Formats: sequence, C-alpha cells, structure tokens
Amino acid sequence: MKHTVFHRLILWALIGIGLLMLVYAALFAWVCYAESHIEEPPATDVMIVLGAQVKPDGTPSVQLEFRLEAALSAYQRQPQLIVCCGGQAGQEPAPEGQVMAEWLIARGVPSSDVLAETTSADTRENIRNAVSMLDRRPDKVLIVTSDYHVARAVRIARDQGLDAYGMPAATLPEYWLKNRGREALGWGKYWLYQIIGK
Repeated sequence: MKHTVFHRLILWALIGIGLLMLVYAALFAWVCYAESHIEEPPATDVMIVLGAQVKPDGTPSVQLEFRLEAALSAYQRQPQLIVCCGGQAGQEPAPEGQVMAEWLIARGVPSSDVLAETTSADTRENIRNAVSMLDRRPDKVLIVTSDYHVARAVRIARDQGLDAYGMPAATLPEYWLKNRGREALGWGKYWLYQIIGK
C-alpha cells in the first residue's frame, strides 16, 4: 500500500513538473512573439527610460547604456521631456535615474528636458512614479527599454491608463537566452497579478 502511494506521489510530482515546463515554454514563446510584434511608435510628448544596473564606478552598465543611446537617438529625432527611472540597489553608488539623467545631460540634452526618478524598484513603480512627477498626464508616452522587455513594459503602462508605445534598445547577443528566460518569468508574474487582481 505504502509502495503504491509513493509511486502515485512520484507520478503527480512528474506531472506537475511537466506542466510547469510547458507553461514556461509557452511564456518563453510569448516573449519572442511579443518582441517581434512591437508597433512603430507615433509622435509622443513624454519619454520614460527604464533603468538597469549601474556599475560600482558610477557608470552605466552596457545594457543601461544601450537604453540611454536609444533614448538619446529618439530625443534627437523628436525633443520631448525625458523621465529617467530607477532607484539604487546592491553595489550601485547612486540611483539609476540620477546616473541616467547625468549621462543624457552630458551628451547635450538640456537639463530642463530631463527628470530623474530615483526611488522605484520595478517596472510598475518606474512608470507610476514617472507619471506622478509630471505637471499633467501625457497624451502619448514612449517607453524606452531593452528589446526583450518592451512589450511587457508597454502593457504595464497601458494597464495604468497611458497611451504608451515602446522603443526597443539593443542587447548583447550572448545574453539573448538569459534575458528572454528571465523575461518569461516576468510575464508569468504579470499574468499571475492579473489573475489575483494585484
């Protein structure tokens, strides 16, 4: 009897693991699909640049610099207010938003066109805190972040009632699998929050 119960538990555990693997594979496929279907952004009046790691020496990581370069290029095509988002974590010597703002100003963006949001810890907070800093609710928002992250960031912004569009920044090809693997987990968390209403 005990032997049979044990085998049933093993069977159910294997079924559970298999289902989790299928769900993860579906989320990974969704990340790739969503990334390849990012719509061309229209003219916007506010740009929100999402943060990434700042190195211990105070300079942007490669991923963050790619985001900043994409933001600078978008600004040069169409000047608009830029909100740089990101708090301070780990070994970072300064908040990400502050480092990002300084990087853009050093490359010719007027300081009057740059705001630094320095307290947020995730994408939801990035966007919510950025909007709270504005004098008025923007008509159209451009979200600048890494290519694999754009679709979810735009979805989160639209969940907050914004007319949001995405600008993808490049990423290093050697991290293609790792980045999308983590983003699949991010989408899993997003859908879970949608289900439980958080």
